[in-house]
Amino acid sequence: MQQAVQPVRQKKRSISRNGMIAATMEGFPAIIVMLLLGGPYLTGFLLYLGASSTQIGIVLAIPNLANVLQILSAILIQKFQNRKIGLLLFGGMHRIIWTSTGLIPFFVPHEWWVVVYIFVTMAAFASNAFGIVFYTSLMADMVPAKVRGRYFGLRNSLIWALGCVVLVIGGQILDRTPEPTGFHILYVICAVCSVLNVLAFTRYPNLPFAPSEQQDMRRMIVQPFLHRPFLKATLFIALWLLLQGLSIPFYNYVMLDLMQISYSWISFITMSQNVAMMASYYVWGTLNMRFSTRTLLFWTMPLIATSSLLWGLTSVASAIPVLFLIHILLGIGTGGFNQLLFNFVVGDTPKSERPMFIAVFYGITGLAGFIGPVLGGLVYKHLAYTPAWVRTFGIAVTVGIVLVLIAALLGRRALRENQG
Repeated sequence: MQQAVQPVRQKKRSISRNGMIAATMEGFPAIIVMLLLGGPYLTGFLLYLGASSTQIGIVLAIPNLANVLQILSAILIQKFQNRKIGLLLFGGMHRIIWTSTGLIPFFVPHEWWVVVYIFVTMAAFASNAFGIVFYTSLMADMVPAKVRGRYFGLRNSLIWALGCVVLVIGGQILDRTPEPTGFHILYVICAVCSVLNVLAFTRYPNLPFAPSEQQDMRRMIVQPFLHRPFLKATLFIALWLLLQGLSIPFYNYVMLDLMQISYSWISFITMSQNVAMMASYYVWGTLNMRFSTRTLLFWTMPLIATSSLLWGLTSVASAIPVLFLIHILLGIGTGGFNQLLFNFVVGDTPKSERPMFIAVFYGITGLAGFIGPVLGGLVYKHLAYTPAWVRTFGIAVTVGIVLVLIAALLGRRALRENQG
């Protein structure tokens, strides 16, 4: 009997190992597209198209708003259970449609550039929202739970190492070439990487899908809301994202517009954040082998809150060293937070109901991630005539204090293990 079972176990390990290699290789072209089209150069391209600050805000909010569509994807996956084809279709559409925005200046009248960009981007991220459910569900089954933390830590470290190089190369291209030509070069690079990304999707295994145990669609949708530990953690995380969105997305605005920090210094400061985030992925992944995802999620929160509190030091110390420290802490904290969020969704949810849990989680947190920066923008706008220190470090410090308080008062209870 043992000799008959052993080949099956070996086959399963082989499929899992090959899938993890494929997922790592797929991440390399994906990070190039993400950083060159949606990273720090996105605002520059939108300004080239003629976008106003309001239109830029709309574009930045689209990914979070699109996450609401994941609930529809969770329903679709019950009917169309071939997750590899679903990932290939929706993930491929996202890459190709988003990259096609580079063609807008060639085929669209100038006065319609920004409007068309917004609608094309909405289509791209609608596809992405559908693809995320297929991707996350497949990865949860493909990566064994016992190595999940370490694997994603190593994968993210490797991918973001390339990402740091890509950021430098992209900046050099834009600095050394006239504005339209530089963006054209970036889009050609992204077009090639989008094709490579789609080809990489074909290397994923097509694992069997465990459908929902709920026959009634309405009962399937309400399952995540009836799962008390999941709902408490999700609502707390959403509150956290909303509050940090009041300040953290505006760090660059404060440095550029209020503190008059040069672009060169900001590029180095941002690079320090990315390097810290890259290095932290493996550390958080290794810790995840010893400690639970919920516990580690809680540990990331003091780091993120401290990055906001340290803005107060800019009033009494040299700004540049403090800003480096702020962004290094932010990179370590958000690196762990984002990685552990993924592990939470794929590891702390019932397997048969996982697609709907994924959809509800990203739908709720996506709305919070949209509302936070919108409210933050209004706060900075309405405080425009207050003393400069209020906007330079006052808002960030206030948000940091609030984050510390909600982490201490609500965090442990919301992220506690074995909740009833």
